[in-house]
Amino acid sequence: MMERDWKTQCHDYLSLDEPEFEHELKHLNLSTPASRCPHCGHKIRFWENIPVISYLLLGAKCSSCKAPISIQYPLVEAATGLLSLVVAWRFGVTLEMLAALMFTWILIALTLIDLDKQLLPDNLTLPLLWLGLVVNLFGVVTDLRSSVIGAAAGYLVLWSVFHLFRLITGKEGMGYGDFKLLAALGAWMGWQLLPQIVLVSSVVGAVLGISMIVVGKNRRAQPIPFGPYLAIAGWIALLWGHEINQLYLGLIL
Repeated sequence: MMERDWKTQCHDYLSLDEPEFEHELKHLNLSTPASRCPHCGHKIRFWENIPVISYLLLGAKCSSCKAPISIQYPLVEAATGLLSLVVAWRFGVTLEMLAALMFTWILIALTLIDLDKQLLPDNLTLPLLWLGLVVNLFGVVTDLRSSVIGAAAGYLVLWSVFHLFRLITGKEGMGYGDFKLLAALGAWMGWQLLPQIVLVSSVVGAVLGISMIVVGKNRRAQPIPFGPYLAIAGWIALLWGHEINQLYLGLIL
């Protein structure tokens, strides 16, 4: 949807003729047009779209053309279900659980988009930030003061690292989407958990990045998305952040 919008905006800005795809995909959103097989265009019926179950019943193939269905679909569906169960177990049937579920689902979407496109869209990061501030307006996760400071500090921390790195190396080390995602995490959990999130995400990112270079999956100059590591660290912090901080402080004091 974003790529279509960008292309449309470019055509409008350059005063070009209406692009061919504009007429076909004039109403493009999460519900329209209906899901279809990317190979033959077969419209996915509701019983073919049940998470995980339909994948197994269909034998991982399209019911029409028998083209293989990517394993990514059931893996994402299963992971979403599992993480949602963990959230429900952690918080019980509470307002905090509902907020944490929204938080979890948006992080999953951001993680997959960043892994695939190396992009953290404003359409998700900014609503996540504002949702965190609104949730904490009622003190669901933390107090509003900590939430506002966390949002500002989260953005400024990575913004400062970005410009310092560019000043030293002349290169851009990360994207602006990372700033906004950390700001959103700060809005949700407050400034107190930002050091933990930055530390965990940096360590995990460094370990996995070096490991991928060693095994030959990545080249040294190849960019590695940082959003997934921030998302993982943020999700862990939302569920167990304060316990982790208390354990760490207990060990050093």
